[in-house]
Amino acid sequence: MSVDASSVVKAAFACYRAQDRAAALPLYAEDFTFTSPQDDHIDKSAFFARCFPTAERFTEQRLLHVTPADPELVFLHYEYALTTGERYRNVEAITVRDGLIRGVQVFFGGRV
Repeated sequence: MSVDASSVVKAAFACYRAQDRAAALPLYAEDFTFTSPQDDHIDKSAFFARCFPTAERFTEQRLLHVTPADPELVFLHYEYALTTGERYRNVEAITVRDGLIRGVQVFFGGRV
């Protein structure tokens, strides 16, 4: 049975916000890579060490759009508020294959 890529992305987002690493780990492929303006193709281990444990920086984070581009690519547009009160929006291009997140590319937006 095929797993909906958008559902996988939403589940991963919920795990991040809840900081539920045990539930998040099985959503990511072993060959997963993460790229952002601050990280260049880091692997799954580095992502979970550096990026995953950052949810405490946010007072709020909400999905604005979860848009499938094709069966394996989902665009995620979200807004977040930092503990400093600043608000930002980002977009992520997330590749999901065989029910697993294979790659994330983050594009930083500006202040809202």
